[in-house]
Amino acid sequence: MQKAVREEPAPSDLRVGVQAGPELTFRKLKAFWAVAQSQSLTGAAKLLGITQPSLSQQIIGLEQSLGYPLFVRRSNRMILTEAGVLMLRKAEPVLRGMQDLEDTLAAYGSGQRHPLRLAGVESLLRTILPEALRHMDLDGTAECDLLEGAPADVLEMLYSRQADIGLLAANSISEASTGFLQIPIMADPTVLAVPESLDLGCVARIEDLAPEAQAILGASIQIAFGTQHSRRIESWFSDMLPQNRMTARVRSFETALSMVRAGLGICIVPALSVGPSPGVRLYHAGLEPRRIVALIQPAQHRTGRHAAVVAALQAAGSAMRLPPIEPLPPLLSRP
Repeated sequence: MQKAVREEPAPSDLRVGVQAGPELTFRKLKAFWAVAQSQSLTGAAKLLGITQPSLSQQIIGLEQSLGYPLFVRRSNRMILTEAGVLMLRKAEPVLRGMQDLEDTLAAYGSGQRHPLRLAGVESLLRTILPEALRHMDLDGTAECDLLEGAPADVLEMLYSRQADIGLLAANSISEASTGFLQIPIMADPTVLAVPESLDLGCVARIEDLAPEAQAILGASIQIAFGTQHSRRIESWFSDMLPQNRMTARVRSFETALSMVRAGLGICIVPALSVGPSPGVRLYHAGLEPRRIVALIQPAQHRTGRHAAVVAALQAAGSAMRLPPIEPLPPLLSRP
């Protein structure tokens, strides 16, 4: 008599509750989510505050209980399999719901609400946020905890629930990082900043400039953010000013602009980062503007104080006054 062969279900038929049974704990779900977001055991262990071997054992145990690999191991990266992608899509609402429950119970037990935590990049916290705070109505409390970081840091704080709302440029994050609502705040033009004394308005060729001006135009100060946007800036210099060479790589717009004011070169920056300080002349660069957005969990979008903060940010974005920006210089025009 031929023995029946048990047919394994395909990954697309994975049912977390049925397959995993009691083995699928909240702790394992959280570990899986952290690895999926960090794409590495090292980053996920740091995010969770546990050791890497302990995290690795949790992931292996989870995969064994499910009967499917959730990740493909490639060098130091952990890439989601088809089953892993399905699992992540189902797990995120569960984790959000559990975190909301924990926050609610913690607030009820302490008799008070935690400060609203807003994470953002420095140039936006410095410019948009002060105006937004004037518009905020936080149900009788204006207490906010402001967290500053690079775009990747802001995303990590949102994913780990260290922040409630993120403020950054949508251009600086990949489309794969859109587990949150992106609410438009404002468009921030990308500009070429040169020393105030360098007038390019009527200059058709670089050779028409004085040698000192040519030297300034031939030196660039670039911001090292390590993003796709940074690579677009490098391509811009290569296309528009092929004789230009990078003389400094800095970590902030403020440092780059201070070097431009000193006559050490030119840089590409968002107009909002320039501020009211004189000493630079701004030209449109023909690049896509920064799309400033507020990132927020879908479930929190319409809740009291979260909605009030988003509305205040939008009001501040509408009220922002950008510095004067001159047209693209003739010497940078392309047919």
